[in-house]
Amino acid sequence: MPVTKEKKRRPSFFAKDRTWLNVVLFVVTLVSCFFVGINLSLNYKYAEILTQNGEFSLTRSIVLDPEILLLSVLYAVVLIVILLGHEMGHYLTCGHYGINATLPFFIPAPTIIGTIGAFIRIRSPITRKHQLFDIGISGPLISFVLGAPALAVGLYFSKTVPAVPSEGSIIFGEPLFLKMIASLLLGNIPQNFDIVLHPVAFAGWVGILITALNLFPIGQLDGGHIFYAILGERSRDYGRIFLVVFVVMGVFFWAGWFVWALLISILGLKHPRLFDDDVPLSKGRRFLVGVILVIFVLSFIPDPVKGFSLIDIFNGGSFSNY
Repeated sequence: MPVTKEKKRRPSFFAKDRTWLNVVLFVVTLVSCFFVGINLSLNYKYAEILTQNGEFSLTRSIVLDPEILLLSVLYAVVLIVILLGHEMGHYLTCGHYGINATLPFFIPAPTIIGTIGAFIRIRSPITRKHQLFDIGISGPLISFVLGAPALAVGLYFSKTVPAVPSEGSIIFGEPLFLKMIASLLLGNIPQNFDIVLHPVAFAGWVGILITALNLFPIGQLDGGHIFYAILGERSRDYGRIFLVVFVVMGVFFWAGWFVWALLISILGLKHPRLFDDDVPLSKGRRFLVGVILVIFVLSFIPDPVKGFSLIDIFNGGSFSNY
């Protein structure tokens, strides 16, 4: 009788702790954000000159100006604290329930913010509805609590300058929270003026954006975990609808939504079944659902980078920013 050999499963990359890698990625991401912060700081400090002349001669002494370096450090530190707070919310909640998870992995990248975020890997199954809900909601709650004050404080120190032609510049979209705080702190801004964000405000803007992106109720996003805890298997049907919504927003608002749709499709819409599907969430958790919906409305930006929809690209539009 033939004997069949069992296939050996290859161990997962995340099966063992690699604290050295977490530390290296953290430091590299901090440095990456610092260098992005230099550009943000130069644009902030010399905003008036840039609006009058359009450009100025960049020298070594200007880049190494202690004020520029300090603003760059502030941007990097504030952004990293927001990202770290988000991921540690997940990590500590996993620890509270005895669920095995990795420390945060930061991802440095040559983008306009210096990173594409961070993540933890959950290595043991989540079997209870309240655990899935709490792990999903903890990250966005903390990133909003950290990002909102950073945006508000940074807006207080931001500048209003005469608008410059948008061609060749990058114009960022405004979440509702930014519009509300700006109206309180800066008053009515004339149509021919722009806000030049303080680097700390920009770090807060990034934190708000990350909060909103993670709250979409789909797949393995934080919002997907929350939604699955509320609706169970029915959440997968709604997830497919949101994939279509991403595609539509990519056409009319920001092409980056196509990337999100692809990423979520690769990660999948499935969740392991919970042992207590029929147990309703507690009143406190149902209240938090309302809180997180308000946070999503305040944080959501349909066009994080303006002028970069699929229609704009086909029409030969340029990146426009504010």
